Amino acid sequence: MEPYVPQTLPIETIDWIRHVPLIGKANRALARYDGLVQGIVHPEILLSPLTMREAVLSSRIEGTQASLEEVLEFEAQAQAKYETEKEKDIQEIINYRLAMNSALELLNERPITINMIHELHRILLTSVRGRDLEPCVK
Repeated sequence: MEPYVPQTLPIETIDWIRHVPLIGKANRALARYDGLVQGIVHPEILLSPLTMREAVLSSRIEGTQASLEEVLEFEAQAQAKYETEKEKDIQEIINYRLAMNSALELLNERPITINMIHELHRILLTSVRGRDLEPCVK
């Protein structure tokens, strides 16, 4: 099998005439959404369920098996120990959300760096399977 070699940029085969109206429509929708979020006093309250859902769905790629309802119930009970496999899965999802939120905060302060990636990786591995492994390679 040959490795995939991407086309050089800009990609000449893109039908820009067909895409320009779609790009405009997407930009309008994003601007509308941004305007709504800017008007909310605490937008993180609105966005929190969305980031949690994203964490649950993305964690499934890694084989984590916990539902949004299970994560929310676990957080509401404020349990501190993670003994069962389900609780370990839930903690991985919580860490994913914490890493996403941390990434957003860090990106407001500085561009993506190797140290930032190491910090996010450390957050992902906190109190979960694999925590005894080196969280980052320097």
